[in-house]
Amino acid sequence: MVQFGVLNNQKRAIIALIHSIVFLGVAAHGFASHKLGVVHGNVVPGEFVLIGIYVIVSSILLWLVGISRGLLERAYFGLCATSATSGLVRTILGDRVVPPAQYLRVLMLSSAVAIGFMIVRCHSRTAVAADPAELSTETSPD
Repeated sequence: MVQFGVLNNQKRAIIALIHSIVFLGVAAHGFASHKLGVVHGNVVPGEFVLIGIYVIVSSILLWLVGISRGLLERAYFGLCATSATSGLVRTILGDRVVPPAQYLRVLMLSSAVAIGFMIVRCHSRTAVAADPAELSTETSPD
């Protein structure tokens, strides 16, 4: 049986999957717009707020990688952390210095969504296998 440390039930796995899908949409939207980077003169207060958010999110996701148990769960959080970190680097340095950052972000989140579906599917299979109503209908005399 696959063990999970953080995404240890279907509800948590679905919530994580929804977050990944939403942030994939955000990354895809950001894919079309080019970033100048704070280092190269894009000194807008919103960019500094975004940097702060990326630092917090990346730190939390790296911590979740550390406390994850199974390979699927570690890969999921690792891909999300890589995506957030590439967004951070892209916001600080800009697309001219790190052109692959915008591609990497979308690729990592797309992969995280695929793994998220696998994790939800693992929980669905476990729930179906442990359903007592299904066992009682198999042994009924009807």
